[in-house]
Amino acid sequence: MTRSTTPDAASTATTAPTRHGTWEPAPAARWEDAFLSGNGRHGAMVFGDPDDDSVIVTHHTLVRPNGGESERPPRLAGRLASLQDRMLAGDLTAAEGFTDGRGLRWVQPFHPAFRTRLRQAHGDRRGYRRSVDFTTGVVEAVCDGWRSRVFVSRADDVIVQCVTGHPLTLDIDLDPRLPGAPTDLGIGHGAVLTPEGAALSLRVRYPGSDRAYTGTTLVVVTGGRTTLTPPGVQVERARSVLLLTRVRRHSGELDAMAERRGLRGLLQEQDTFGHLLERHLDRHRTAYGRASLTLEADDTERSLPGSELVRRHRSPALLERLFAAGRYHLLSSSGLLPPRLVGLWTGDWNTAWSGAFTTDANLNLQTASAAAGALPEVTEAHANLVHGQLDDWRENARAIFGARGVVAPPHTDGESGYTYHYSREYPLHLWTAAADWLLKPLVDHDETRGERDPRTGAALAEAARFYEDFLTRTDADGQVVVVPSYSPENRPANASWGAINAAMDLSAARHALLTAAEYHPGSAEADRWRALAERIPPHRVNEDGALAEWAWPGLAETYDHRHLSHLYGVWPLDEITPYDTPDLAAAAHRALELRGAENDSAHGYLHHALVAARLRDGERVAHALGQVLAGDFFHASLMTSHYPRLDVYNADAAHTLPGVLIEALVQSTPDRLVLLPALPDAYPKGSLRGVRTRFGAEADLTWGPHGATVALRPTRTCRVELRTSSGAEPLDLVAGEDRVLTLGPR
Repeated sequence: MTRSTTPDAASTATTAPTRHGTWEPAPAARWEDAFLSGNGRHGAMVFGDPDDDSVIVTHHTLVRPNGGESERPPRLAGRLASLQDRMLAGDLTAAEGFTDGRGLRWVQPFHPAFRTRLRQAHGDRRGYRRSVDFTTGVVEAVCDGWRSRVFVSRADDVIVQCVTGHPLTLDIDLDPRLPGAPTDLGIGHGAVLTPEGAALSLRVRYPGSDRAYTGTTLVVVTGGRTTLTPPGVQVERARSVLLLTRVRRHSGELDAMAERRGLRGLLQEQDTFGHLLERHLDRHRTAYGRASLTLEADDTERSLPGSELVRRHRSPALLERLFAAGRYHLLSSSGLLPPRLVGLWTGDWNTAWSGAFTTDANLNLQTASAAAGALPEVTEAHANLVHGQLDDWRENARAIFGARGVVAPPHTDGESGYTYHYSREYPLHLWTAAADWLLKPLVDHDETRGERDPRTGAALAEAARFYEDFLTRTDADGQVVVVPSYSPENRPANASWGAINAAMDLSAARHALLTAAEYHPGSAEADRWRALAERIPPHRVNEDGALAEWAWPGLAETYDHRHLSHLYGVWPLDEITPYDTPDLAAAAHRALELRGAENDSAHGYLHHALVAARLRDGERVAHALGQVLAGDFFHASLMTSHYPRLDVYNADAAHTLPGVLIEALVQSTPDRLVLLPALPDAYPKGSLRGVRTRFGAEADLTWGPHGATVALRPTRTCRVELRTSSGAEPLDLVAGEDRVLTLGPR
């Protein structure tokens, strides 16, 4: 039943202004509005209904077998030379036949596990409020005489729920009946009484597979009586009930006794909830609190429930809360793996685009704030995905291109890194830039911390070796030709999708080769890689004065598209900047001006904003942000949708927004600091604290109408170029010696 969202006096009178949380005056009526908690492995979607206290349980490993688990990349290497000959001879549709004939195959879809349910007779709703505290990860719902708190522990990898109140009489069970669940799942329930209360289990086996997942919940009851009511239990007249829940995906059978023992090992003599929370806070609060954004916002607006605040599109309080929420959700969905298209959460088995990791835009956009926003946990999760799939990437390179090295997939379910998701209209198997795109965040992380991870260096070397083997064709000037070449997910107006010399491919190849050489100084390979990079052709400026999406003569532009792959050299790379390459930067800006929004995808708008920030265009940043803030993209949970009007649950906007704001305020390279490059006029006063730079300093920025101040805490001694609205000047920093810089009005 949908309940009124009108707050009563009790729930609003004591609401304090907050930037680090959000709240609602009524339970969630839709799973999309459920408040979220997570530890990068387990996720929890909390409805907060006193009558039916439901928590949907998710886990990063839960993907449904659909045949994708046995797919391999197409074996096309023997036909590559013939394809290249035809394309270089002018056959602009030749790549459409470069396939093994298979149909489009989606990766294994991400899905929810089940929901824990605690049901009781209709209670008193006076004073109802549900909230989530971003600093702790605790989701809480309260009303007179009842309180429920949920968090997902980063320390103990367990979902913890504690319910207290008047003597509690509850029916408790694990319910697999969620929207879209296949009707032929093999479901088995278990319930046993234990000294502390009860243990519940739910095993779900996928049809036609030996794979399954099992959820185990330990029910700890204080006071009252517990009886079995299969498939669950009933608790009568208890003072409190504590639930500890884990889920595991497995093959064959899982040792249920071992699972229960693992949960019982978390129990304490007193206050298990408090003990587990403190252990969790040591990790979560520390990570979340490293960076923050404050704007000149009205405290009354800061006090509003999220569902009301999101309707105030121009409110600085909204942007503050969305920065905090995006940071919280990004951290909470990153651990075992980085965030999926849906982060770590879904309430429906039918997730759009399989709820996968889409690597040709979405994943890197979502994690854009990881290095600068001081969230190494996110980068480590990203590294887990990369390094766990390198063997599969090697097979992609061998099978499709007959090359050494690595080629990353455009979509992955987190298990397989094979490239098998492609079609005529989406020839994603031709995309060779993915490895560089996915390794770039790991390079940024190394620069930020001042230490090179040998695993990153090894992966970069493999990317460079791929280009050595692949870039064998040359043009009349002796420059190498990238053929076939694909610009996700666009096509030339006068040719097919598989084309020649896509700008992204040129930038990625050049960056991979040069960065690999930097990681392997003095080696013979490094010399070869630099020499090959010198032979990659420059970008082309087209007849409109814009950076061309394809540098091959005769290929016409398609401007109305959501992706901005051709501007990869602007963001996230530093290949094209207003300072070092002003002519190319002007051409990139012209390309940005001409780019359409196509289908109004949130990721398209925010990708546009990231590029605009690098090009110092605050007005364009503000416009792109405005399209998202005013486009009805935000659920009451402050998780977002892919399209306007809350269409398709998706984490792109939620997770990318903090990265956009950081880029608008502070940018860095290993030898440059740029302050306030693209500040929107709507936010004339504020502070951004805890930003990490790629030259090893932490920065706190405060700005206002009369100027700005930045406090730098360097960990390395270096000289960098300082860029402000006044121009450029050298800045010398000494490790351990703080510097405070004062800037005049913009």
